[in-house]
Amino acid sequence: MKNFTVIYMAPAAALAEWMAKPEEERKTEEDKMKADWDVWMAAHSDSVLNSISLGKTKRVTESGVEDVANDMMLSSYVQGESAEEVAEMFKDHPHFGIPRATIEIMEAKQI
Repeated sequence: MKNFTVIYMAPAAALAEWMAKPEEERKTEEDKMKADWDVWMAAHSDSVLNSISLGKTKRVTESGVEDVANDMMLSSYVQGESAEEVAEMFKDHPHFGIPRATIEIMEAKQI
C-alpha cells in the first residue's frame, strides 16, 4: 500500500458566495453535506487514515511572516495501491457539493 495526501480545495470566492446564502438555506445544505460525508467516510474507512480541517495560513519567506489566503480547506491521509485508485475513490465525494470545489491527490513519501 502507498500513502497519499488528499487536499480538499474550494476557491475563496465560492466560499464567500456560500456564506452569503441565507443561513437557513446554507445550514440545510451543510447538514446534508455532513450526512453524506459521514456515509462516504464510513464506506471508505478502510482506506482513509485521518482527515483534518485546515486553519488560517501563515506564509514564511526570507522577508518574514504574513497572513495569506489559499483554497485549501481540509486534508486526508489515505492508503491505496495507486493515485488512480485513490482518485476513483473520490469521484463521488460530498465535497463537490461546494461550487467549484476540487480534490487534489498526491503520493506522500517519507523523506
